[in-house]
Amino acid sequence: MDNFYNSHSQKSFSNSDRNKKWRKISLGVVFLLTILVAFGAGMYMAKKNEVIGDLAEKESIYVGKLTGKYQESEKGQIVQNIDFQLYWDVWHALKNKYVDKDEIKDKELFYGSLEGMVRAIGDPYTVFMNPQESQDFKKSLSEDSFEGIGAEISIRDDVLTIIAPLTDTPAAKAGLKPGDRVLAIDGESTANIGLDDAVQKIRGKEGTDVTLTISRESFEHLQDIVITRGYIVVKSVRTHIKENGIYVIEIINFKNDTVGLFNDAVKEIVAKNPKGIILDMRNNPGGYLDGAVEVASEWIEDGNVVLEKLADGQEQEHKARGRARLKNIPTVVLVNVGSASASEIVAGALKDHNKSIILGKKTFGKGSVQSLESLIDNSSLKVTVAKWLTPKGTTIEDEGIEPDIKVEMTDEDYAQVKDPQMKEAIQVLEKGVDEARKELEQQ
Repeated sequence: MDNFYNSHSQKSFSNSDRNKKWRKISLGVVFLLTILVAFGAGMYMAKKNEVIGDLAEKESIYVGKLTGKYQESEKGQIVQNIDFQLYWDVWHALKNKYVDKDEIKDKELFYGSLEGMVRAIGDPYTVFMNPQESQDFKKSLSEDSFEGIGAEISIRDDVLTIIAPLTDTPAAKAGLKPGDRVLAIDGESTANIGLDDAVQKIRGKEGTDVTLTISRESFEHLQDIVITRGYIVVKSVRTHIKENGIYVIEIINFKNDTVGLFNDAVKEIVAKNPKGIILDMRNNPGGYLDGAVEVASEWIEDGNVVLEKLADGQEQEHKARGRARLKNIPTVVLVNVGSASASEIVAGALKDHNKSIILGKKTFGKGSVQSLESLIDNSSLKVTVAKWLTPKGTTIEDEGIEPDIKVEMTDEDYAQVKDPQMKEAIQVLEKGVDEARKELEQQ
């Protein structure tokens, strides 16, 4: 799951005597207008057959006459030769020549072209969603239960990849692990699959099966893993106290209930004054930025939690909220390759402010920000608008957060339900975080 800011784009068109004929324009050209607006890169449609010279000067791209006859701009700049007549040539060729042309649905063809345009960006987190997909996605942001296998997925190096199986879900019980590469879903190749399309294929009714063809470094051959979908109820925060007086907070993800549940945990910690805290964010795929800032602010009293690097190069600061009720309690943060996005923000902030020891494996490296743009027909565009940096300016995207202490979890550990990372975290707290830091500095 990603970090989102909601925003709405506005579209306006001028009306004049010269444009009266536009009211009678065909549905096809209306579609063309929609596509031009969707590019969102400063393009817009001019009056009939009018050349827009200053557009080339501003955006280094030139939209010429409506007829598609494109030329050098009035400013003499070199411009991209984009002829939108080609779109309609392909559209009409499909409509007139495809063998099963009567089965072609205009809306599906149109939405498919928009999906292809967005996919051409090459960013797996920038996605066009038709109205139904948009509705399902918005619902998933607020729901704490769903039917499926209980795993977060992403596209990594052009391959569908498991970020994290959620605890006690069908995905975890079936043996899926962070970093597993999903090469097929029910025998259908995932090559070039869109992220949201993959989600829809994997989700399904409780009690039904889905088969994932998995590639894993420890596998000699591809393996088909059959998973029976279940009804997944996810509370984002779990807590327990170990016999040695160490308080464990497990944050599953950062959703609507995270801040409230985490606040309850903090109140209990303050009342019981434990020997130390283990903040377990392994297999936490992320979520809302605000939740990450709230959580980190219980250790960080002032200063930045995260920096947001915008498209124009400017950096927006997200400051700590100033509570810091846990700042004096020794803390170890557990992370692994399934820790992504908001969980990386928290881990990076506590590391840069020296508020904890980071232990485990290097995190996933999902450090980009998506804005959800609502479009005219209730479809939407999820578009990457910024990237996250840690308080010291370290890039999270593709780099991840390196742990201070690296501890592996082997296949044998998983099979025997052993947790050497948790064991090491307990030993660090019993020895003392300051002592652990001294040993790290001497290495």
